[in-house]
Amino acid sequence: MGISCAALVSAPAAAQPLTAHCGTETGGTSVEGFISHEEVGRSLHQIEYTSGGKVAVDVAGYTNQGREIWSARVGEGDTVVLIQSQIHGNEMNGTAALIEVLRTLGNNSARSAQIREEVTVVAVPQLNGDGAELDRRQNATTWDDVAGEFPQLAGAQPAWNYNSRVGGFDVNRDFNPNLDYVPQAGDFPGNSASVGWYVTPEAQTSRDVYRALEQEFGTVDVFVDLHNQAPCYTGEGMDDYTTLSISGRFIADPEQHGNWPKFDYDASRRVNVAVYDALQSGNAPQSKVTLYPQDTNLPGTALGAFALRGSATVLFETRGQTQSWGQKQNGMLNKQIEVGLFGILDTVTDGTLDDIDPQRYESIPERRNIPQG
Repeated sequence: MGISCAALVSAPAAAQPLTAHCGTETGGTSVEGFISHEEVGRSLHQIEYTSGGKVAVDVAGYTNQGREIWSARVGEGDTVVLIQSQIHGNEMNGTAALIEVLRTLGNNSARSAQIREEVTVVAVPQLNGDGAELDRRQNATTWDDVAGEFPQLAGAQPAWNYNSRVGGFDVNRDFNPNLDYVPQAGDFPGNSASVGWYVTPEAQTSRDVYRALEQEFGTVDVFVDLHNQAPCYTGEGMDDYTTLSISGRFIADPEQHGNWPKFDYDASRRVNVAVYDALQSGNAPQSKVTLYPQDTNLPGTALGAFALRGSATVLFETRGQTQSWGQKQNGMLNKQIEVGLFGILDTVTDGTLDDIDPQRYESIPERRNIPQG
């Protein structure tokens, strides 16, 4: 049985003041408490069964090492929300949280039934299964693998987001607003301010899921990408650590990348405010939400590329990656993601999302580095 949003918000957890050690050491942390690739598949199929098929599970693609990239779909509403998690293998909280959201949406509660009537939710809970099993940011695709798939890239410089030391790509720099883009040698190596190429199987799968929804609905109304960030940030006016940073800004100048008339920054700002509002609950750590740096210009990310195509976009950056944070505060961190996601789904369902003043986004406290004493 799913956990209600109200119950999640009120879950007790102690805030951590800035005088407390935040845990920046690397190495030696366990990931046994996180959900494995095998467990993701088992959980999804269990939800499909216990929901009586209300949640439908499919294999959307495969990683370079042959692991399934599952998608799950629930609801029949006219508004479509696409939620993706673990594009970076060492950013794991979103995967478990997203599975719990699917479990709740598939139950027989009146609230879940209302959401299903108004919203179609499509989830990719673990995009980078290879990186997850290797407990690293990158996938397990080498530049030689890419050159083998795209012979026209023979002799080209490796992409800037390829890490030759580990033999893998940062998948979240491999996206392009042109879903039909074909890689060309002259476009490499690129840089952080350029679009990507869809040379990795994970980005290709995400693109294919997105394109199919766009063909069905016209526009993918909301796209959410679940990440983790370093553990030791605070926020403007805060005296403890931030547990989540959010953002709807990934493109400095949309016109730099061509004509994208559906780009709607206000829509992104509204949906971020919906997340922020859902997570305000007195002094609980779930209320320690900040705004991710707003000077970000990353058109090669999934968020950047899909924003140009007209999706309202939301970045979740939950506190702590596995190498520096391990499994600390896992339960609370997973629950705050669930609460934030239901903040989106509830406001879409009851029609209040469009009533949100997008300018309120600018009042969310900005993320800050820890003051140095």
